[in-house]
Amino acid sequence: MGLILDSSIVIAAERRGDSVPRLLSQVAASAGNQHAVLSSVGLTELAHAVYRAQTPVARERRENFLGQLLLDMEVVPYTKDTALLAGRLDGEQRACGVTIPSVDLMIGATALEYGYSLVTVNLRHFQLIPGLNVVSL
Repeated sequence: MGLILDSSIVIAAERRGDSVPRLLSQVAASAGNQHAVLSSVGLTELAHAVYRAQTPVARERRENFLGQLLLDMEVVPYTKDTALLAGRLDGEQRACGVTIPSVDLMIGATALEYGYSLVTVNLRHFQLIPGLNVVSL
């Protein structure tokens, strides 16, 4: 078992001024000392946040935080099998009238593919994914 960290908890930690070790210890305290990783889709969201920074100082702070995080964490890929799973989940849920934002669907499908739980502060979208174990931080 393991954990995929949603970008929402990483962004919240960076905004609070937490260090990467503090973030990881908070995750371990909430979800147990499990292997924690980022998804490649979540990494895309974090890189996006770097380049959307309003000031050069904020951008540098985000870049440094992300760089430190990448030294400490593995990034798991979005694979062909994950894409097929996400497509199935999306089709089934939409047939029931449930729409899950695409990026959250891809991150959630990645967690399912690896058999991992997802740690997030954004419960609303991830709780719509059947079978996904969601941990709130």
